[in-house]
Formats: sequence, structure tokens, C-alpha cells
Amino acid sequence: MFTTKLIAACVITVCATATFAQNFQHEALQNVAQLSASGSVEVQQDLLSISMTTSRDGADAGVVQSQLKQALEAALTQARQAASPGLMDIRTGNFSLYPRYGKEGKINGWQGSTELVLEGKDFSRITTTAGKIQSLSLGNVSFGLSREQRARVEGEAQAQAIERFKARATDIAKSFGFASYTLREVSINANDQGPVPRPRMMSSMAKSDMTEAAVPVEAGKSTVLVNVSGSVQMK
Repeated sequence: MFTTKLIAACVITVCATATFAQNFQHEALQNVAQLSASGSVEVQQDLLSISMTTSRDGADAGVVQSQLKQALEAALTQARQAASPGLMDIRTGNFSLYPRYGKEGKINGWQGSTELVLEGKDFSRITTTAGKIQSLSLGNVSFGLSREQRARVEGEAQAQAIERFKARATDIAKSFGFASYTLREVSINANDQGPVPRPRMMSSMAKSDMTEAAVPVEAGKSTVLVNVSGSVQMK
């Protein structure tokens, strides 16, 4: 009997606590407004990325792989001569080798491709190097923002968004007859929007046309957008 009474008492206590929490939460949510504001800054793109690629096809997988490695090594040798941290960084990209099947479903050959990426803030250095590389062809050209540029602009856009959020919160509170507000919760999100990267429109360009010639490029602008959303307690 003593055990049964003790359990019943515990149940009553839990229920009472839960009811109190629900009532407290209900009261805390009174006079709460949800709102959002955004800030945006347009900035010149300062990061260039050029992808150099090539593909091989043959009956023997080892031969195809060897040809791809030779093409990539030759490109790396050329690129390393001009590489400089931040100005032009180099990295290898996708390296693939896969079988080709005939009508009977049997392997009748092998295909493969390899990629080298040149990326940095020195456009002239990157485009000139890309023009000198003869073992790979131009695959894709894209622009973006460096980490330094993005961080600087995000700071400006964020400050703009926060000021707009505060101003809007003040206006909303006054519109409902309240003198001020306190911040309950807030969420900040940032992203940048820019032109769509160039397609692989130049990948079939003859190597002789690219010899010692810098690849022509022109950067656009990106818009960095920061959104601030949250809730305020009007009082």
C-alpha cells in the first residue's frame, strides 16, 4: 500500500509540474512578434577557377591510365612553374577510368578522363598558364568570391540586415501600442548570388589555337545577401 501511494503522489507531482510549465510557456508567448530583414551588398568577383581536362580511349585499361597520367603530369609541371599561394593555386580534380561495353555486354575497351584546376585571384597568371598547357584542354571557367572578400562583404550586409531588423521591430512594437521590445531569438543566414558559371563551351577548342595564348575571361559581380530572422517580446 505504501508503494502504491508513493507512486500516485509522484504522478500528481509530475502532472502539476507539466501543467505549470505549459501555463508558463503560454504566458511567455504573449505579445511575441516574428519578423525578418535582409541586407545585400554587390561586389566584384575576385576569384577565378579554370578547369583543364582531357580524355582517352583504348582497348587496354593500363595504357589508357598511363596516357592520362602522362597528360596530367605534363600539365602539373607547367602549372607549378607559375603557382603561387592565393594568386594561383593548383589541384587535381576528377580522375576516372571505366569500361566500355559492346553489344554483347562484354568489355571491348576503356575510357577515362582527368582534370586539373587552376584557381586564384591573379587572373592574368591563371589565364596565361591555362593557355600554355598543351596536354589538357580548357573545360570550364567560373568566377566567385575569395574568403577574404566574402567575409568583408558579409560583415557589411550583416550590419545592414541587423539595423533593418531592429528598426522593423521598433516599428512593429509601436504599431501595436508597445513602448519597446526585447529580443527573444535570432537566426542569421548568408549566401551570395552571381552569374551562372560558364558551360564547357570551349572544351573542344583545338590545342593549336590555344598555344601560348591567354584564355580571355571577364569577371562579373556577386550579390552577398544576409537574412536576419527571429522573434521579439513586445513590452
